[in-house]
Amino acid sequence: MRIAAICGSLQARSRNRALLERAAAVAPAGVEVVLSDALGELPLFNPDIEAAGETPAAVAAWRRDVSDSDALLIACPEYGHSLPGALKNGVDWLIGSGELDRKPVAITASVPHESRGARGLQALWDTLQAVAAIVAWRNAIVDGPEVDARLAALLRELAAATAAAADEA
Repeated sequence: MRIAAICGSLQARSRNRALLERAAAVAPAGVEVVLSDALGELPLFNPDIEAAGETPAAVAAWRRDVSDSDALLIACPEYGHSLPGALKNGVDWLIGSGELDRKPVAITASVPHESRGARGLQALWDTLQAVAAIVAWRNAIVDGPEVDARLAALLRELAAATAAAADEA
């Protein structure tokens, strides 16, 4: 199973990127977690671009990253009580093309304590519901000794949702 790992932050040393890198390191046999850096390359969403018959190369690559994956793992920081603009822009580029339709997705956030991240995850969940994604996990992961165990649980849930989605297809 191939899982595209998407960091909602474009910051090079993001705690959410570190969480995704850790997920790749603890993934069980048969599960490949591949980090995607496509978000930072995307132009601002503008439907007129494709209406004119042009699909930017970065958009085509982003869509390919998503469509070639069995599932997505998104680590989303909370910016201003919502999701980051770069991540929302990335989802917007997928709305009309269908790559997220019935795609299993796990959403999480690396947080310093339990009271953080909920609003950003809620905003991302709301957005993913609009595109018919299957959100299999929606919990922040608190930094500390339990990170590997929580990531293992997340990957198990995502694998189960992916198998169920494949059975329904």
